[in-house]
Amino acid sequence: MNSVFKKINRADFVREDYQAEADENHPLPIGYGQTISQPFTVAFMLELLSPQEGDKVLDVGCGSGWTTALLANLVGKTGKVFGVEIIPELVEFGRKNLAKYNFPNAEIVQAGAELGLPSEAPFDRILVSAAAEEIPETLLRQLKAPGVMVLPVKNVIVQIKKDATGEISKKEFPGFAFVPLV
Repeated sequence: MNSVFKKINRADFVREDYQAEADENHPLPIGYGQTISQPFTVAFMLELLSPQEGDKVLDVGCGSGWTTALLANLVGKTGKVFGVEIIPELVEFGRKNLAKYNFPNAEIVQAGAELGLPSEAPFDRILVSAAAEEIPETLLRQLKAPGVMVLPVKNVIVQIKKDATGEISKKEFPGFAFVPLV
């Protein structure tokens, strides 16, 4: 997991005025009331998500595109990553940042009326980078069986596993802070 953070430079995904802080372990503003998460939190969430080579991944609230790029590297050429962002200016910012790398297996799309990307579902893995009030049913429906979703609910990171029969289990990891899911 460490090597992916060496390959995908966080500095390529932060605003110019925060370049000097890109290597710091804290969230940074990317505009529009949103942040790029701190590296420790992203690493922890990716560890819980455990993306595999060839996985189809949904990255909800992809913001600057950093997690989309990290995921694209982790799933390799045979995988596919869809970053979804609701703020049009961040969709453009994320696309511009992602273009600094050669990831034909990744794209950032404007979020639609429904949470996630139902038109491309189901997904092997779903990563959500903004805090929901509760686990969104619509995302659970977009998760393949078996599959894994990692998301913040309030200030708790939740790992949801759906087994081959569709049975859901979850683990909670408290002590985090996120911008709200809109």
